[in-house]
Amino acid sequence: MAGGAREVLTLQLGHFAGFVGAHWWNQQDAALGRATDAKEPPGELCPDVLYRTGRTLHGQETYTPRLILMDLKGSLSSLQEGGGLYRDKQLDAAIAWQGKLTTHKEELYPKNPYLQDFLSAEGVLSSDGVWRVKSIPNGKGSPSLTTATTPKPLIPTEASIRVWSDFLRVHLHPRSICMIQKYNHDGEAGRLEAFGQGESVLKEPKYQEELEDRLHFYVEECDYLQGFQILCDLHDGFSGEAQRNIYRLLNTAFGLVHLTAHSSLVCPLSLGGSLGLRPEPPVNFPYLHYDATLPFHCSAILATALDTVTVPYRLCSSPVSMVHLADMLSFCGKKVVTAGAIIPFPLAPGQSLPDSLMQFGGATPWTPLSACGEPSGTRCFAQSVVLRGIDRACHTSQLTLGTPPPSALHACTTGEEVLAQYLQQQQPGVMSSSHLLLTPCRVAPPYPHLFSSCSPPGMVLDGSPKGAAVESVPVFGALCSSSSLHQTLEALARDLTKLDLRRWASFMDAGVEHDDVAELLQELQSLAQCYQDGDSLVD
Repeated sequence: MAGGAREVLTLQLGHFAGFVGAHWWNQQDAALGRATDAKEPPGELCPDVLYRTGRTLHGQETYTPRLILMDLKGSLSSLQEGGGLYRDKQLDAAIAWQGKLTTHKEELYPKNPYLQDFLSAEGVLSSDGVWRVKSIPNGKGSPSLTTATTPKPLIPTEASIRVWSDFLRVHLHPRSICMIQKYNHDGEAGRLEAFGQGESVLKEPKYQEELEDRLHFYVEECDYLQGFQILCDLHDGFSGEAQRNIYRLLNTAFGLVHLTAHSSLVCPLSLGGSLGLRPEPPVNFPYLHYDATLPFHCSAILATALDTVTVPYRLCSSPVSMVHLADMLSFCGKKVVTAGAIIPFPLAPGQSLPDSLMQFGGATPWTPLSACGEPSGTRCFAQSVVLRGIDRACHTSQLTLGTPPPSALHACTTGEEVLAQYLQQQQPGVMSSSHLLLTPCRVAPPYPHLFSSCSPPGMVLDGSPKGAAVESVPVFGALCSSSSLHQTLEALARDLTKLDLRRWASFMDAGVEHDDVAELLQELQSLAQCYQDGDSLVD
Protein backbone atom coordinates (compact mmCIF):
# COMPACT_ATOMS: atom_id res chain seq x y z
CA MET A 1 0.00 0.00 0.00
CA ALA A 2 1.42 3.35 -1.01
CA GLY A 3 1.92 5.72 1.92
CA GLY A 4 -0.80 8.33 2.44
CA ALA A 5 -3.36 6.51 0.28
CA ARG A 6 -6.24 7.81 2.47
CA GLU A 7 -7.93 4.43 2.52
CA VAL A 8 -11.69 3.84 2.61
CA LEU A 9 -13.30 0.60 3.78
CA THR A 10 -16.56 -0.25 1.97
CA LEU A 11 -19.36 -2.22 3.65
CA GLN A 12 -22.27 -3.65 1.61
CA LEU A 13 -25.22 -4.82 3.68
CA GLY A 14 -28.09 -6.49 1.86
CA HIS A 15 -28.98 -7.81 -1.57
CA PHE A 16 -29.85 -4.59 -3.41
CA ALA A 17 -26.71 -3.05 -1.90
CA GLY A 18 -24.95 -6.03 -3.51
CA PHE A 19 -26.44 -5.10 -6.91
CA VAL A 20 -25.26 -1.49 -6.59
CA GLY A 21 -21.90 -2.68 -5.28
CA ALA A 22 -21.39 -5.17 -8.15
CA HIS A 23 -21.88 -2.39 -10.71
CA TRP A 24 -19.71 -0.04 -8.65
CA TRP A 25 -16.79 -2.51 -8.45
CA ASN A 26 -17.13 -3.38 -12.14
CA GLN A 27 -16.80 0.33 -12.91
CA GLN A 28 -13.73 0.67 -10.66
CA ASP A 29 -12.17 -2.40 -12.25
CA ALA A 30 -12.84 -1.11 -15.77
CA ALA A 31 -10.89 2.06 -14.89
CA LEU A 32 -7.79 0.09 -13.81
CA GLY A 33 -5.18 -0.09 -16.53
CA ARG A 34 -6.82 2.56 -18.72
CA ALA A 35 -3.79 4.84 -18.35
CA THR A 36 -2.17 3.03 -21.29
CA ASP A 37 -4.90 4.27 -23.61
CA ALA A 38 -3.61 7.34 -25.47
CA LYS A 39 -7.13 8.81 -25.46
CA GLU A 40 -7.38 8.59 -21.68
CA PRO A 41 -6.47 11.49 -19.35
CA PRO A 42 -3.75 10.85 -16.78
CA GLY A 43 -4.99 9.18 -13.61
CA GLU A 44 -7.21 11.60 -11.70
CA LEU A 45 -8.63 9.05 -9.25
CA CYS A 46 -6.51 7.03 -6.83
CA PRO A 47 -7.48 3.32 -6.87
CA ASP A 48 -5.58 2.67 -3.62
CA VAL A 49 -8.35 4.52 -1.77
CA LEU A 50 -10.71 1.59 -2.48
CA TYR A 51 -8.33 -1.29 -3.27
CA ARG A 52 -5.66 -3.14 -1.29
CA THR A 53 -2.60 -5.08 -2.34
CA GLY A 54 -2.00 -8.52 -0.87
CA ARG A 55 -0.36 -11.87 -1.50
CA THR A 56 -1.73 -15.36 -1.83
CA LEU A 57 -0.23 -18.18 0.23
CA HIS A 58 1.91 -18.93 -2.80
CA GLY A 59 3.36 -15.41 -2.92
CA GLN A 60 1.34 -14.07 -5.85
CA GLU A 61 0.51 -10.38 -5.54
CA THR A 62 -3.17 -9.42 -5.66
CA TYR A 63 -5.18 -6.20 -5.87
CA THR A 64 -8.70 -6.56 -4.46
CA PRO A 65 -11.46 -4.29 -3.12
CA ARG A 66 -11.18 -3.27 0.52
CA LEU A 67 -14.66 -4.62 1.12
CA ILE A 68 -16.88 -6.42 3.62
CA LEU A 69 -20.27 -7.55 2.36
CA MET A 70 -23.11 -9.31 4.16
CA ASP A 71 -25.93 -11.15 2.40
CA LEU A 72 -28.27 -14.08 2.88
CA LYS A 73 -28.04 -17.77 2.04
CA GLY A 74 -28.62 -18.37 -1.68
CA SER A 75 -27.33 -15.00 -2.91
CA LEU A 76 -23.90 -16.10 -4.19
CA SER A 77 -24.89 -18.26 -7.17
CA SER A 78 -21.60 -19.73 -8.50
CA LEU A 79 -19.42 -17.27 -6.56
CA GLN A 80 -17.29 -18.90 -3.85
CA GLU A 81 -17.67 -17.40 -0.39
CA GLY A 82 -13.90 -17.48 0.09
CA GLY A 83 -13.17 -16.12 -3.38
CA GLY A 84 -11.07 -17.88 -5.99
CA LEU A 85 -7.71 -16.16 -5.49
CA TYR A 86 -6.43 -17.56 -2.21
CA ARG A 87 -5.93 -21.22 -1.37
CA ASP A 88 -7.81 -22.07 1.80
CA LYS A 89 -5.54 -23.06 4.69
CA GLN A 90 -7.89 -25.89 5.64
CA LEU A 91 -7.60 -27.22 2.09
CA ASP A 92 -3.81 -27.10 2.33
CA ALA A 93 -4.03 -28.98 5.64
CA ALA A 94 -6.28 -31.59 4.03
CA ILE A 95 -3.77 -32.09 1.22
CA ALA A 96 -0.98 -32.61 3.75
CA TRP A 97 -3.08 -35.11 5.73
CA GLN A 98 -2.11 -38.72 4.93
CA GLY A 99 -5.06 -40.38 6.67
CA LYS A 100 -8.48 -41.40 5.38
CA LEU A 101 -10.65 -38.59 3.91
CA THR A 102 -14.41 -38.52 3.37
CA THR A 103 -15.58 -36.24 0.56
CA HIS A 104 -19.02 -34.61 0.64
CA LYS A 105 -20.23 -33.11 -2.63
CA GLU A 106 -22.68 -30.23 -2.71
CA GLU A 107 -24.52 -29.28 -5.90
CA LEU A 108 -23.19 -25.97 -7.17
CA TYR A 109 -24.92 -23.36 -9.25
CA PRO A 110 -23.79 -23.63 -12.89
CA LYS A 111 -20.91 -21.35 -13.84
CA ASN A 112 -22.15 -18.08 -15.27
CA PRO A 113 -21.12 -17.97 -18.97
CA TYR A 114 -20.89 -14.18 -18.88
CA LEU A 115 -18.04 -14.24 -16.35
CA GLN A 116 -15.77 -16.82 -17.98
CA ASP A 117 -13.51 -14.24 -19.60
CA PHE A 118 -12.85 -11.80 -16.79
CA LEU A 119 -9.34 -10.94 -15.72
CA SER A 120 -7.54 -12.46 -12.77
CA ALA A 121 -6.73 -10.08 -9.95
CA GLU A 122 -3.29 -11.66 -9.62
CA GLY A 123 -0.61 -9.29 -10.81
CA VAL A 124 1.17 -6.05 -9.97
CA LEU A 125 0.06 -2.42 -9.75
CA SER A 126 2.91 -0.62 -11.54
CA SER A 127 4.31 2.77 -10.61
CA ASP A 128 2.48 4.25 -13.61
CA GLY A 129 -0.85 3.24 -12.05
CA VAL A 130 -1.49 0.43 -14.54
CA TRP A 131 -2.55 -3.01 -13.27
CA ARG A 132 -0.50 -5.70 -14.95
CA VAL A 133 -1.78 -9.27 -14.72
CA LYS A 134 0.17 -12.50 -14.64
CA SER A 135 -0.32 -14.64 -17.72
CA ILE A 136 1.21 -17.92 -18.87
CA PRO A 137 1.75 -18.00 -22.65
CA ASN A 138 0.00 -20.99 -24.28
CA GLY A 139 -0.57 -22.43 -20.83
CA LYS A 140 3.13 -23.29 -20.44
CA GLY A 141 6.21 -21.78 -18.91
CA SER A 142 6.48 -19.20 -16.16
CA PRO A 143 4.09 -16.28 -15.59
CA SER A 144 4.83 -13.03 -17.40
CA LEU A 145 3.41 -9.55 -16.80
CA THR A 146 1.07 -8.11 -19.40
CA THR A 147 -0.87 -4.86 -19.42
CA ALA A 148 -4.48 -5.40 -18.38
CA THR A 149 -6.75 -5.09 -21.36
CA THR A 150 -10.41 -5.91 -20.92
CA PRO A 151 -11.51 -8.75 -23.20
CA LYS A 152 -14.82 -8.33 -24.97
CA PRO A 153 -17.35 -9.89 -22.62
CA LEU A 154 -20.67 -11.44 -23.46
CA ILE A 155 -23.50 -9.09 -22.54
CA PRO A 156 -25.87 -10.69 -20.02
CA THR A 157 -29.58 -10.53 -20.71
CA GLU A 158 -31.92 -9.27 -18.01
CA ALA A 159 -33.47 -12.76 -17.75
CA SER A 160 -30.08 -14.28 -16.89
CA ILE A 161 -29.44 -11.98 -13.91
CA ARG A 162 -30.87 -13.59 -10.78
CA VAL A 163 -28.51 -12.26 -8.08
CA TRP A 164 -25.76 -9.62 -8.00
CA SER A 165 -23.00 -12.23 -8.10
CA ASP A 166 -24.22 -13.21 -11.60
CA PHE A 167 -22.55 -10.12 -13.07
CA LEU A 168 -19.76 -9.20 -10.62
CA ARG A 169 -16.54 -9.30 -12.65
CA VAL A 170 -14.11 -8.58 -9.80
CA HIS A 171 -12.16 -11.02 -7.63
CA LEU A 172 -12.83 -10.58 -3.90
CA HIS A 173 -10.59 -11.24 -0.90
CA PRO A 174 -11.53 -14.30 1.24
CA ARG A 175 -12.41 -11.98 4.12
CA SER A 176 -14.86 -9.92 2.04
CA ILE A 177 -17.98 -12.12 2.01
CA CYS A 178 -19.90 -12.79 5.21
CA MET A 179 -23.00 -14.94 4.68
CA ILE A 180 -25.96 -14.98 7.10
CA GLN A 181 -27.02 -18.61 6.92
CA LYS A 182 -30.08 -18.40 9.18
CA TYR A 183 -32.11 -16.39 6.62
CA ASN A 184 -32.88 -17.19 2.98
CA HIS A 185 -32.53 -14.90 0.01
CA ASP A 186 -35.29 -16.75 -1.89
CA GLY A 187 -38.52 -18.50 -0.95
CA GLU A 188 -41.41 -17.77 1.38
CA ALA A 189 -39.87 -19.06 4.61
CA GLY A 190 -36.89 -17.86 6.57
CA ARG A 191 -36.90 -14.30 5.20
CA LEU A 192 -35.17 -11.32 6.79
CA GLU A 193 -38.22 -9.07 6.88
CA ALA A 194 -37.97 -6.71 9.83
CA PHE A 195 -35.51 -4.22 11.27
CA GLY A 196 -35.49 -6.03 14.60
CA GLN A 197 -34.39 -9.28 12.96
CA GLY A 198 -31.34 -7.65 11.44
CA GLU A 199 -30.52 -5.95 14.74
CA SER A 200 -30.74 -9.33 16.51
CA VAL A 201 -28.41 -10.99 14.00
CA LEU A 202 -25.57 -8.63 14.79
CA LYS A 203 -26.06 -9.22 18.50
CA GLU A 204 -25.35 -12.93 18.03
CA PRO A 205 -21.74 -13.68 19.04
CA LYS A 206 -21.10 -15.68 15.84
CA TYR A 207 -21.87 -12.80 13.47
CA GLN A 208 -20.61 -10.08 15.78
CA GLU A 209 -17.22 -11.74 16.14
CA GLU A 210 -17.00 -12.52 12.43
CA LEU A 211 -17.72 -8.92 11.47
CA GLU A 212 -15.34 -7.51 14.08
CA ASP A 213 -12.59 -9.88 12.92
CA ARG A 214 -12.95 -8.68 9.32
CA LEU A 215 -13.04 -5.03 10.38
CA HIS A 216 -9.81 -5.47 12.37
CA PHE A 217 -8.14 -7.22 9.42
CA TYR A 218 -8.80 -4.36 6.98
CA VAL A 219 -8.49 -1.42 9.36
CA GLU A 220 -5.22 -2.45 11.00
CA GLU A 221 -3.36 -2.66 7.68
CA CYS A 222 -4.34 0.91 6.68
CA ASP A 223 -1.82 3.75 6.86
CA TYR A 224 -4.41 6.52 6.96
CA LEU A 225 -8.03 5.40 7.16
CA GLN A 226 -10.42 8.14 5.99
CA GLY A 227 -13.54 6.31 7.06
CA PHE A 228 -16.21 3.85 5.99
CA GLN A 229 -18.64 4.07 3.09
CA ILE A 230 -21.64 1.85 3.76
CA LEU A 231 -24.18 0.68 1.17
CA CYS A 232 -27.13 -0.60 3.19
CA ASP A 233 -30.59 -1.84 2.21
CA LEU A 234 -33.25 0.29 3.91
CA HIS A 235 -36.37 -1.62 2.87
CA ASP A 236 -35.63 -4.89 4.69
CA GLY A 237 -34.02 -6.31 7.83
CA PHE A 238 -30.59 -5.11 6.84
CA SER A 239 -31.65 -1.65 7.74
CA GLY A 240 -37.72 -7.32 5.73
CA GLU A 241 -38.71 -7.40 2.21
CA ALA A 242 -40.07 -4.84 -0.19
CA GLN A 243 -43.20 -6.93 -0.91
CA ARG A 244 -44.74 -5.67 2.31
CA ASN A 245 -45.34 -1.96 2.00
CA ILE A 246 -45.87 -1.41 5.74
CA TYR A 247 -42.66 -3.27 6.54
CA ARG A 248 -40.82 -1.19 3.97
CA LEU A 249 -42.07 2.00 5.63
CA LEU A 250 -41.09 0.87 9.13
CA ASN A 251 -37.70 -0.45 8.02
CA THR A 252 -36.92 2.74 6.10
CA ALA A 253 -37.80 4.94 9.08
CA PHE A 254 -35.82 2.84 11.58
CA GLY A 255 -32.90 2.57 9.16
CA LEU A 256 -32.72 6.31 8.48
CA VAL A 257 -32.86 7.26 12.14
CA HIS A 258 -30.31 4.68 13.30
CA LEU A 259 -27.91 5.36 10.42
CA THR A 260 -28.12 9.08 11.09
CA ALA A 261 -27.31 8.53 14.77
CA HIS A 262 -24.19 6.47 13.97
CA SER A 263 -22.89 8.10 10.77
CA SER A 264 -21.37 11.40 9.72
CA LEU A 265 -23.53 11.62 6.58
CA VAL A 266 -26.49 9.61 5.21
CA CYS A 267 -27.83 9.74 1.65
CA PRO A 268 -30.93 7.75 0.59
CA LEU A 269 -30.48 6.42 -2.96
CA SER A 270 -33.59 5.43 -4.91
CA LEU A 271 -35.18 5.81 -8.33
CA GLY A 272 -38.61 5.81 -6.64
CA GLY A 273 -40.58 8.97 -6.25
CA SER A 274 -41.33 8.61 -2.52
CA LEU A 275 -40.04 7.00 0.67
CA GLY A 276 -43.54 6.89 2.18
CA LEU A 277 -46.66 4.72 1.76
CA ARG A 278 -48.14 6.59 -1.18
CA PRO A 279 -46.60 5.19 -4.38
CA GLU A 280 -45.05 7.68 -6.77
CA PRO A 281 -43.82 6.89 -10.30
CA PRO A 282 -40.07 6.31 -10.76
CA VAL A 283 -37.88 9.18 -11.88
CA ASN A 284 -37.31 9.86 -15.56
CA PHE A 285 -33.96 10.36 -17.28
CA PRO A 286 -34.23 12.15 -20.66
CA TYR A 287 -31.43 10.12 -22.25
CA LEU A 288 -31.80 6.74 -20.50
CA HIS A 289 -34.13 3.84 -21.22
CA TYR A 290 -34.47 1.67 -18.12
CA ASP A 291 -36.94 -0.77 -16.56
CA ALA A 292 -37.73 0.37 -13.01
CA THR A 293 -38.83 -3.17 -12.05
CA LEU A 294 -35.33 -4.61 -12.70
CA PRO A 295 -32.75 -4.30 -9.88
CA PHE A 296 -30.06 -4.86 -12.55
CA HIS A 297 -31.09 -1.60 -14.27
CA CYS A 298 -31.85 0.53 -11.21
CA SER A 299 -28.66 -0.42 -9.40
CA ALA A 300 -26.54 0.40 -12.46
CA ILE A 301 -27.87 3.97 -12.54
CA LEU A 302 -27.37 4.43 -8.79
CA ALA A 303 -23.83 3.01 -8.99
CA THR A 304 -23.01 5.51 -11.76
CA ALA A 305 -24.23 8.37 -9.58
CA LEU A 306 -22.31 6.97 -6.60
CA ASP A 307 -19.13 6.67 -8.66
CA THR A 308 -19.47 10.38 -9.44
CA VAL A 309 -20.50 11.96 -6.13
CA THR A 310 -17.75 10.08 -4.23
CA VAL A 311 -15.03 11.55 -6.46
CA PRO A 312 -13.88 14.27 -4.00
CA TYR A 313 -12.34 11.86 -1.47
CA ARG A 314 -10.84 9.60 -4.17
CA LEU A 315 -8.83 12.23 -6.06
CA CYS A 316 -5.09 11.81 -6.60
CA SER A 317 -4.47 15.55 -6.39
CA SER A 318 -6.00 17.93 -3.82
CA PRO A 319 -8.57 15.49 -2.46
CA VAL A 320 -11.34 16.52 -0.10
CA SER A 321 -11.32 14.17 2.89
CA MET A 322 -14.44 12.24 3.86
CA VAL A 323 -14.51 14.15 7.15
CA HIS A 324 -14.32 17.55 5.45
CA LEU A 325 -17.01 16.63 2.91
CA ALA A 326 -19.34 15.38 5.65
CA ASP A 327 -18.71 18.47 7.82
CA MET A 328 -19.46 20.82 4.93
CA LEU A 329 -22.77 19.15 4.07
CA SER A 330 -24.07 18.20 7.54
CA PHE A 331 -23.74 21.38 9.62
CA CYS A 332 -26.40 22.12 12.28
CA GLY A 333 -27.47 18.47 12.52
CA LYS A 334 -28.38 18.11 8.82
CA LYS A 335 -26.83 14.65 8.50
CA VAL A 336 -29.20 13.48 5.73
CA VAL A 337 -28.45 14.72 2.22
CA THR A 338 -30.01 14.17 -1.20
CA ALA A 339 -28.32 12.99 -4.39
CA GLY A 340 -29.00 13.96 -7.99
CA ALA A 341 -27.39 13.34 -11.37
CA ILE A 342 -27.61 13.94 -15.11
CA ILE A 343 -26.74 10.65 -16.84
CA PRO A 344 -25.37 11.24 -19.42
CA PHE A 345 -24.51 14.94 -19.37
CA PRO A 346 -25.83 16.42 -22.66
CA LEU A 347 -23.09 18.07 -24.72
CA ALA A 348 -23.81 18.04 -28.46
CA PRO A 349 -21.03 18.27 -31.07
CA GLY A 350 -19.80 21.83 -31.46
CA GLN A 351 -21.15 22.88 -28.05
CA SER A 352 -19.06 24.22 -25.20
CA LEU A 353 -19.71 23.63 -21.50
CA PRO A 354 -21.15 27.18 -21.10
CA ASP A 355 -23.53 26.50 -24.03
CA SER A 356 -24.78 23.30 -22.42
CA LEU A 357 -25.20 24.75 -18.92
CA MET A 358 -27.11 27.77 -20.28
CA GLN A 359 -29.68 25.41 -21.85
CA PHE A 360 -30.82 24.36 -18.37
CA GLY A 361 -32.00 27.90 -17.65
CA GLY A 362 -32.76 28.51 -13.99
CA ALA A 363 -34.08 25.00 -13.32
CA THR A 364 -32.24 22.53 -11.11
CA PRO A 365 -30.52 20.43 -13.76
CA TRP A 366 -30.18 16.97 -12.21
CA THR A 367 -32.66 14.15 -11.80
CA PRO A 368 -33.39 13.52 -8.07
CA LEU A 369 -32.10 10.19 -6.73
CA SER A 370 -33.23 10.24 -3.08
CA ALA A 371 -37.03 9.80 -3.35
CA CYS A 372 -37.58 13.31 -2.01
CA GLY A 373 -39.54 14.70 -4.95
CA GLU A 374 -38.49 17.37 -7.43
CA PRO A 375 -35.90 19.81 -6.01
CA SER A 376 -37.42 22.88 -7.71
CA GLY A 377 -38.75 25.43 -5.22
CA THR A 378 -36.57 24.17 -2.37
CA ARG A 379 -33.57 25.71 -0.73
CA CYS A 380 -30.10 24.23 -0.90
CA PHE A 381 -27.99 24.80 2.23
CA ALA A 382 -24.73 23.28 0.95
CA GLN A 383 -23.70 21.16 -2.02
CA SER A 384 -20.85 19.11 -3.47
CA VAL A 385 -20.93 18.91 -7.26
CA VAL A 386 -18.88 16.82 -9.71
CA LEU A 387 -18.87 17.07 -13.51
CA ARG A 388 -16.81 14.42 -15.28
CA GLY A 389 -16.03 13.24 -18.78
CA ILE A 390 -16.04 16.58 -20.67
CA ASP A 391 -13.13 17.08 -23.06
CA ARG A 392 -10.86 19.96 -22.07
CA ALA A 393 -11.35 21.63 -25.47
CA CYS A 394 -15.05 22.05 -24.61
CA HIS A 395 -14.56 23.54 -21.14
CA THR A 396 -14.71 27.17 -22.28
CA SER A 397 -16.29 29.10 -25.12
CA GLN A 398 -14.02 29.83 -28.12
CA LEU A 399 -15.15 33.36 -28.94
CA THR A 400 -13.95 35.26 -31.97
CA LEU A 401 -11.81 38.27 -31.05
CA GLY A 402 -14.05 41.27 -30.44
CA THR A 403 -17.24 39.20 -30.06
CA PRO A 404 -19.03 40.00 -26.76
CA PRO A 405 -19.68 36.89 -24.63
CA PRO A 406 -23.40 35.94 -24.64
CA SER A 407 -23.28 35.24 -20.88
CA ALA A 408 -21.01 35.45 -17.85
CA LEU A 409 -20.28 31.73 -18.27
CA HIS A 410 -18.94 32.32 -21.78
CA ALA A 411 -16.53 34.91 -20.40
CA CYS A 412 -14.84 32.42 -18.03
CA THR A 413 -11.31 31.32 -18.91
CA THR A 414 -11.26 27.82 -17.32
CA GLY A 415 -13.74 24.99 -16.98
CA GLU A 416 -13.46 25.14 -13.19
CA GLU A 417 -14.41 28.81 -13.31
CA VAL A 418 -17.39 28.01 -15.58
CA LEU A 419 -18.71 25.40 -13.15
CA ALA A 420 -18.20 27.58 -10.05
CA GLN A 421 -19.87 30.56 -11.76
CA TYR A 422 -22.84 28.41 -12.83
CA LEU A 423 -23.38 27.11 -9.27
CA GLN A 424 -23.17 30.65 -7.91
CA GLN A 425 -25.83 31.79 -10.38
CA GLN A 426 -28.08 28.83 -9.53
CA GLN A 427 -27.70 29.01 -5.73
CA PRO A 428 -26.37 32.45 -4.71
CA GLY A 429 -24.63 32.44 -1.36
CA VAL A 430 -24.75 28.65 -0.94
CA MET A 431 -21.63 26.86 0.24
CA SER A 432 -20.56 24.88 -2.83
CA SER A 433 -17.68 22.56 -3.57
CA SER A 434 -17.16 21.67 -7.24
CA HIS A 435 -14.83 19.37 -9.16
CA LEU A 436 -14.32 19.05 -12.91
CA LEU A 437 -12.72 15.84 -14.20
CA LEU A 438 -11.69 14.68 -17.64
CA THR A 439 -12.26 11.03 -16.68
CA PRO A 440 -15.70 9.75 -17.76
CA CYS A 441 -17.75 7.11 -15.97
CA ARG A 442 -17.29 3.54 -17.24
CA VAL A 443 -20.45 1.80 -18.46
CA ALA A 444 -18.96 -1.12 -20.43
CA PRO A 445 -20.71 -4.53 -20.30
CA PRO A 446 -21.95 -6.16 -18.16
CA TYR A 447 -23.45 -2.72 -17.46
CA PRO A 448 -26.94 -2.90 -19.02
CA HIS A 449 -27.57 -1.37 -22.44
CA LEU A 450 -29.40 1.77 -21.26
CA PHE A 451 -27.87 4.21 -23.74
CA SER A 452 -27.98 4.47 -27.47
CA SER A 453 -24.54 5.33 -28.84
CA CYS A 454 -25.97 8.61 -30.16
CA SER A 455 -27.91 9.87 -27.16
CA PRO A 456 -28.41 12.67 -26.28
CA PRO A 457 -29.57 13.34 -29.84
CA GLY A 458 -26.66 14.09 -32.15
CA MET A 459 -23.99 13.30 -29.54
CA VAL A 460 -21.74 10.26 -29.89
CA LEU A 461 -20.95 9.53 -26.25
CA ASP A 462 -17.51 7.97 -26.52
CA GLY A 463 -16.76 7.67 -30.21
CA SER A 464 -18.55 4.32 -30.43
CA PRO A 465 -19.82 3.39 -33.88
CA LYS A 466 -23.56 3.62 -34.24
CA GLY A 467 -25.28 0.63 -32.63
CA ALA A 468 -22.22 -0.36 -30.57
CA ALA A 469 -22.37 -0.61 -26.79
CA VAL A 470 -21.44 2.65 -25.08
CA GLU A 471 -18.37 2.23 -22.85
CA SER A 472 -18.14 5.58 -21.07
CA VAL A 473 -20.37 8.60 -20.43
CA PRO A 474 -20.05 12.12 -19.01
CA VAL A 475 -21.96 12.53 -15.73
CA PHE A 476 -23.01 15.55 -13.66
CA GLY A 477 -23.69 14.58 -10.03
CA ALA A 478 -24.39 16.32 -6.75
CA LEU A 479 -24.89 15.79 -3.03
CA CYS A 480 -27.07 18.48 -1.51
CA SER A 481 -28.33 19.43 1.93
CA SER A 482 -31.83 20.47 0.91
CA SER A 483 -34.99 21.83 2.51
CA SER A 484 -36.92 19.15 0.55
CA LEU A 485 -35.90 16.77 3.34
CA HIS A 486 -38.17 18.64 5.77
CA GLN A 487 -41.28 17.63 3.82
CA THR A 488 -39.95 14.10 3.13
CA LEU A 489 -39.13 13.30 6.76
CA GLU A 490 -42.36 14.89 8.03
CA ALA A 491 -44.38 12.80 5.54
CA LEU A 492 -42.57 9.67 6.73
CA ALA A 493 -43.48 10.52 10.34
CA ARG A 494 -47.14 11.19 9.38
CA ASP A 495 -47.40 7.82 7.64
CA LEU A 496 -46.07 6.13 10.77
CA THR A 497 -48.63 7.81 13.04
CA LYS A 498 -51.43 6.37 10.87
CA LEU A 499 -50.32 2.78 11.48
CA ASP A 500 -52.19 0.53 13.88
CA LEU A 501 -49.20 -1.40 15.18
CA ARG A 502 -51.49 -4.09 16.66
CA ARG A 503 -52.12 -5.25 13.08
CA TRP A 504 -48.39 -5.72 12.53
CA ALA A 505 -47.56 -7.91 15.49
CA SER A 506 -45.09 -9.92 13.40
CA PHE A 507 -42.94 -6.81 12.96
CA MET A 508 -43.07 -6.07 16.68
CA ASP A 509 -42.34 -9.71 17.55
CA ALA A 510 -39.01 -9.35 15.70
CA GLY A 511 -37.66 -7.36 18.64
CA VAL A 512 -39.17 -3.86 18.31
CA GLU A 513 -41.10 -2.39 21.26
CA HIS A 514 -43.95 0.18 21.14
CA ASP A 515 -41.66 2.59 22.99
CA ASP A 516 -39.12 2.16 20.18
CA VAL A 517 -41.69 3.34 17.64
CA ALA A 518 -42.65 6.34 19.79
CA GLU A 519 -38.97 7.28 20.11
CA LEU A 520 -38.55 6.78 16.35
CA LEU A 521 -41.32 9.28 15.64
CA GLN A 522 -39.68 11.84 17.91
CA GLU A 523 -36.31 11.38 16.24
CA LEU A 524 -37.81 11.69 12.75
CA GLN A 525 -39.63 14.91 13.66
CA SER A 526 -36.50 16.37 15.24
CA LEU A 527 -34.49 15.52 12.16
CA ALA A 528 -37.15 17.11 9.93
CA GLN A 529 -36.96 20.34 11.98
CA CYS A 530 -33.28 20.75 11.02
CA TYR A 531 -34.39 21.47 7.44
CA GLN A 532 -37.48 23.59 8.20
CA ASP A 533 -35.86 27.03 8.05
CA GLY A 534 -35.28 26.72 4.33
CA ASP A 535 -38.98 26.59 3.50
CA SER A 536 -39.69 30.15 4.59
CA LEU A 537 -36.70 31.52 2.67
CA VAL A 538 -37.67 30.20 -0.76
CA ASP A 539 -38.70 32.95 -3.16
